[in-house]
Amino acid sequence: MEVTEIQNYLPHRYPFLLVDRVLELEPDKRIVAIKNVTINEPMFTGHFPVKPIFPGVLIVEALAQASGLLAFKSREKNPSDGYVYYLAGTDKTKFKRSVIPGDQLRLEVEIINLRKHWMKSSGKAYVGDQLVCSSLLTCAEQQVS
Repeated sequence: MEVTEIQNYLPHRYPFLLVDRVLELEPDKRIVAIKNVTINEPMFTGHFPVKPIFPGVLIVEALAQASGLLAFKSREKNPSDGYVYYLAGTDKTKFKRSVIPGDQLRLEVEIINLRKHWMKSSGKAYVGDQLVCSSLLTCAEQQVS
């Protein structure tokens, strides 16, 4: 799935769309996506100008966006049906290494529990083979008018 198709499912746009491509997607199971981290992203003007580091909260947001894509595909819904998935919670989030411009984040999300209006998943972000972040994510479906 390329970015133009991703935009059909996620309401986010630059600079907050944090999934560049989906490499693998198995509805009801898992998703593998990537986020390319580049120096020209606006957060690096202040985080941190001398030694730029991709904010941890944005790594979790990237995992949440991948989780939302997985939820949409698992439920065979999309925003044009009047639905959106929101990040409703995180648990046991841990950061293992800094992410810097030039890194490519590999976002891996696996479903733990899929219910009618919410999904619990395990998210892991890697740079190469190194684990950067792990988190349990809860996303909730909401109907929008």
